[in-house]
Amino acid sequence: MSKQTGRTCPLHYRYGAEAIARLPTVEAETLYVIGGLYGNLPALDAIEAIAAQEAGPVTLVFNGDFNWFNVDDAGFAEINRRVLAHHAIVGNVEAELGVDGNAAGCGCAYPEHVDSGVVERSNRIHARLKATAARHPEILAALAELPMIARYRVADCRVGIVHGDADSLAGWRFDPGTLDRENASGWLQNAFEHAMVDVFASTHTCTPVLKRIGDCLLSNNGAAGMPNQGGRQSGLLTRISRHPPSQALLGGEVVRGAHVILIHYNHAAWKDCFLANWPAGSDAWLSYFERIASWSGEPQ
Repeated sequence: MSKQTGRTCPLHYRYGAEAIARLPTVEAETLYVIGGLYGNLPALDAIEAIAAQEAGPVTLVFNGDFNWFNVDDAGFAEINRRVLAHHAIVGNVEAELGVDGNAAGCGCAYPEHVDSGVVERSNRIHARLKATAARHPEILAALAELPMIARYRVADCRVGIVHGDADSLAGWRFDPGTLDRENASGWLQNAFEHAMVDVFASTHTCTPVLKRIGDCLLSNNGAAGMPNQGGRQSGLLTRISRHPPSQALLGGEVVRGAHVILIHYNHAAWKDCFLANWPAGSDAWLSYFERIASWSGEPQ
């Protein structure tokens, strides 16, 4: 039986951890790895404001799915103009925008535990975004040039930046549920060794996790553009720096200069922007609005 569209992982998404080891290294003093912006312009405003508070230069790297809810032409153009002024790799959302046909749907490669309704709605969300992208060929051309993986060094810390996991653009092996399995630590240790990195910075699964393996750290920021913890109107990003964080930027254990920080964006502005594109009953509203609204203690 063939898998539901949106659950399959295209073969060209698979690179293997060894490919990360072969990449040229980009040096940075302070690195912000921003996954899952999802078209949230107020979150992008907040990230740029946080970066401006740092004492030294900050390198911003967007590790995919910076598009999602921004199906209006102005929002699509603005997000991509500002993101592509920095470093970026593709997520499955961007990778599927310029693809002929719809064989992979949204390209999320959802595992079986994700409800079929969620998968179907994600495919329709992506189809609507893809229609918007088709009206912006210059942006599609720029997205097509982005890599799937990147390699950085901050002081003596080697950083592998991926969207999904160590082996695949849409891999789910950096998801908290997968990492909790008994055999996950062995695979993860091998991934660090094969990629020759000390830190993996990922996103994709929309659920954050910080997992330490010896002196190495996996940081999955969950989402920069949506709440990640109940009661907090904030996203997350991974910060890796030569410099210790100020108290305002401290969030989570710091391992080899890496930790996560909260993104306190203008929640009211973001909610209004979201609802303008995705009103009550729409696909994105059904899949995401409870997380966007009720996690901040608001009525739906």
